[in-house]
Amino acid sequence: MSGYLDELGTLLRAGGVPAAQVEATVADLAAYVAETGADPEEEFGPVGDFAGQLLAARAPETDATDATEWRWTADIFTDRQMLARLGDQGWEIDRVDHLGRFVSHRDPERPQRWEYRRELSIGGSTPAARLAPEGWEPCGTWMYWRYFKRPRAASVGPAAQLDSPPPAPGRNVFFSRRFYLVLAVALLAMVIPGILWGPSDSGGPGFFAGMAVGGCVAIAALAVMWLWTARRRQ
Repeated sequence: MSGYLDELGTLLRAGGVPAAQVEATVADLAAYVAETGADPEEEFGPVGDFAGQLLAARAPETDATDATEWRWTADIFTDRQMLARLGDQGWEIDRVDHLGRFVSHRDPERPQRWEYRRELSIGGSTPAARLAPEGWEPCGTWMYWRYFKRPRAASVGPAAQLDSPPPAPGRNVFFSRRFYLVLAVALLAMVIPGILWGPSDSGGPGFFAGMAVGGCVAIAALAVMWLWTARRRQ
């Protein structure tokens, strides 16, 4: 793993990325790989291609340390880890957009640490009313999950102030291997019934009926798995 990231850092520096930004990007990727257990080359592709993508996405005239607004996304298996890490870097979540991305910003003059929590809201439950006395305020909704934020100062005091926040991460998509596994299982659940129901006539009604049944099963299984995971991790 270290060889891949070391080479990535070398390529980014050769491409003109400031040393501080390279260090922050490599550290962020190393933490992500350590959390998910992913192989860097399988996750990001060949190191040369990945470095080229990062360099192409970087605006030369913009220093990431000056970034104040940033949109990023994570799956249900990694969102809380990423919220904790990025909140500790001063990123405040404003909302979750219609694509499921966290819309965040960081105060360029007085950055401070933030903390977050995720609550499952089903059957008319109102976590906002329960959490408000502790200083938590809503900052986004995605499906059945409600996200809440509060300044870290509420729990640690002046230590929540950031003197020198790190640069913005070099990527904005944080999906885990578990997410890709669930996605693969869902796709198989859609395709296999169609094959079994219409092996001799791939365009007949049996095939499409199988696809419909498989799609319903996949959606139901995916919903059950995500809800079960969310309840376990509350």
